[in-house]
Amino acid sequence: MEKREVQTNTQALIFNGLLAGLYLVLTLVVAPVAQGPIQFRVSESLNHIVVFNKKLMWGVFLGVVMFNLFFSTGGLLDVLFGGGQTLLALSITAASERWIKDVKKRMVLNTLVFSLSMVLIAIMICMLSNQAIGSAFFWGTYGSLFLSELVIMSVSAPIIYYVNKFVKFEKFK
Repeated sequence: MEKREVQTNTQALIFNGLLAGLYLVLTLVVAPVAQGPIQFRVSESLNHIVVFNKKLMWGVFLGVVMFNLFFSTGGLLDVLFGGGQTLLALSITAASERWIKDVKKRMVLNTLVFSLSMVLIAIMICMLSNQAIGSAFFWGTYGSLFLSELVIMSVSAPIIYYVNKFVKFEKFK
């Protein structure tokens, strides 16, 4: 392994650790509205980083898992569903790089994938609340989760796009 390759891998590992910590801190800052049927997690904006570099998805994923493991009210179920939802959505966005070359279009896709995949979180909340999947409770929960995710991802997309001009997330490959 060449020195440059080791250096780049080390930088990606360090940056993933920083992303996990940043996700955790940003979620804790808004903790009262970071869980439940309305999840206004500012930290979800970090999901857009995978559009620029799929290797950085692991930091975001780890941040979600850490928050859900140590601070969520849903316990292990929240770790499995929240972590699974994040990993699924990030993986779809990372794979989309093969057929969608335009970064802005991938950010739109990422926003839609994350918003739609909140159905998994709605299912989990129904399970924790002993409510039927498909009930009015389920659809209300999914609707509020979908909208809150759509808002945070839509508002943050141009911000992360702008931040990338300075940070250059793609350099951690």
